[in-house]
Amino acid sequence: MTPNRRQRLSPITRRRLQVFRHHGRAYWSLWLFGLLFALSLAAELIANDKPIVMQYQGEWYFPMLVDYPETEFDGFLPTTADYRDPFVREQIDRHGWMLWPPVPFSYQTLDRDIQGPVPSPPDSRHWLGTDDQGRDVFARVLYGFRLSVTFALALTVGSILLGVFIGGAQGYYGGKIDLFGQRLIEIWSGLPVLFLLIILASLVEPNIWWLLGIMLLFSWLGLVDIVRAEFLRARNLEYVRAARAMGLPSRLIMRRHVLPNAMVATLTFIPFLFTGAITTLTALDFLGFGLPPGSPSLGELVAQGKNNLQAPWLGVTAFVSLSLMLSLLVFIGEGLRDAFDPRHIVTSAAAARPTPAHHDQEGQP
Repeated sequence: MTPNRRQRLSPITRRRLQVFRHHGRAYWSLWLFGLLFALSLAAELIANDKPIVMQYQGEWYFPMLVDYPETEFDGFLPTTADYRDPFVREQIDRHGWMLWPPVPFSYQTLDRDIQGPVPSPPDSRHWLGTDDQGRDVFARVLYGFRLSVTFALALTVGSILLGVFIGGAQGYYGGKIDLFGQRLIEIWSGLPVLFLLIILASLVEPNIWWLLGIMLLFSWLGLVDIVRAEFLRARNLEYVRAARAMGLPSRLIMRRHVLPNAMVATLTFIPFLFTGAITTLTALDFLGFGLPPGSPSLGELVAQGKNNLQAPWLGVTAFVSLSLMLSLLVFIGEGLRDAFDPRHIVTSAAAARPTPAHHDQEGQP
């Protein structure tokens, strides 16, 4: 962060950043999680069954971005070229060259050149081995990490919007809105969520958007009570009462004066919403009610590890991937919790304030 941007930050924001940086486990977990997510966003450049770039008869081609027909390379079929086909590879090697990713397999590529039964153990060709269909495990973990994080991100954003809207309305207006809202939430939260998710997911065709909508029906329940409590507390503050007495509309008061206080508790809850979304998605995929078949799912990899005990690399890879992802998110959540805790902010401010004895010791030779 540049000095100019640091000066524009408020003192309390700078203290929160300082507390988070001093929380070494959370700080480095954030960096590591960001690096892993950035690598997963570039998954097509790391694991793909198409070349990154190629040259054929003096022309440049980008197979990762454009689907070229086989006839473009003197083939016979007008279908999309299979660059792993011996004929296509021979044609390109004879009249040009191809630059492949480090792992020449996508998450759904079936390796038909495996010597022996599948799942096959890790080797130089498949770094983490293959699953029971001959697909590269490393590619499926890489794409599955990206799919899990992006799905959890979308679900978390939707949960925050619903939780803040419903909890804010209950806490600010109170009265019958709060009374009936709490009764409905108590009934809704008392339902067996996982069983309802399984039933609803089995009634519709597997689709990531359907699954996101179904999980969004329940994921906001853990946040609404926190937001409601913050709005109940903030609505009785003096400056909120003064704004109400001045005749400002409730919508403006909630957005400008009450919501910033509620977002402090909301931000500390985000990593735990993240972990809940990932674990629920993994559980549904493990049971076969989650993402469509063939999707790069970590839960499906866990199921394969259970069904193929003779291939321990499947279960170990799934366990390590999920444990690493969830542990990093929990560590980040702990750092955010401490950064927004007023006790830690006061402690850090007192520690940063120099004492006279400290100055005297520095002045001594």
